[in-house]
Amino acid sequence: MVRIAIQKSGRLNQNSLALLKSCGISIDNGKDQLKAAARNFPMEVFYLRNGDIPQYMRDGVVDLAILGENLLVEKGEKLKVIEHLGFSKCRVSIAVPKNIQFDGVNDLSGKRIATSYPNTVNAFLKANSIKADLHIINGSVEIAPNIGLADAICDIVSSGSTLFKNNLKEVIEIGNSEAVLVQAPKVSKEAHQTIEKLRFRIQSVLRAKQSKYILLNAPNDKIDSISKILPVLKSPTVLPLAKEGWSSLHSVINAGDFWEVIDRLKSAGAEDILVCPIEKMVL
Repeated sequence: MVRIAIQKSGRLNQNSLALLKSCGISIDNGKDQLKAAARNFPMEVFYLRNGDIPQYMRDGVVDLAILGENLLVEKGEKLKVIEHLGFSKCRVSIAVPKNIQFDGVNDLSGKRIATSYPNTVNAFLKANSIKADLHIINGSVEIAPNIGLADAICDIVSSGSTLFKNNLKEVIEIGNSEAVLVQAPKVSKEAHQTIEKLRFRIQSVLRAKQSKYILLNAPNDKIDSISKILPVLKSPTVLPLAKEGWSSLHSVINAGDFWEVIDRLKSAGAEDILVCPIEKMVL
């Protein structure tokens, strides 16, 4: 049995549950439960406050957790990242009021900075030889400059809409963050075996999200040149068409290279191109 912690509520909760579901894990997720068991996988899910999860891991209460990298930097000493999950991407940034001129990091000297990430901010300030006064806030950091509590803030930023609504502008990006799967310092041998099975499923799901299944028709004399454009799998599947001298090629392409690859395929003689999503991709 492996015990995994996920955020009780907030931006990581739904994406974490969706990932486990994509891995074929069915969870009895009753409302307001603190712990739930999976019906078809040796796993218990603990719904915990985000900021408390790193300590629960160090104390051996849970074996795994899905966290944001930003929290790991702030509170995750001795915790090991075993998978980057690719969702809940954001950045940790410093912002100031829009009407304030900001010329660089030295402008933070002597200023009051409100944040929920004091360790992260202190490390940044130390690296830049800046002395500033930190106000630690658990909650809506963005309002601090508006109520005269701080001259600047440091918080996570996704779209920037919250900063805009509070008349703030992003001036320094300290770091980037995404959801990661984290392992506790000590796990049992039995739990480790289950963790490896879970990682295999997660990797198959993530690989599928990053890829597209492609089908196309091509003249037989163009198969070699077209195959060189489709490098994701060992080689494309080639099936003869009823039309003499033509074949159908099936393969996989990287989703991020989609339009560039399509243009190259058309230039190489491919026709009737179909592109489909992939649910799972096991290598």
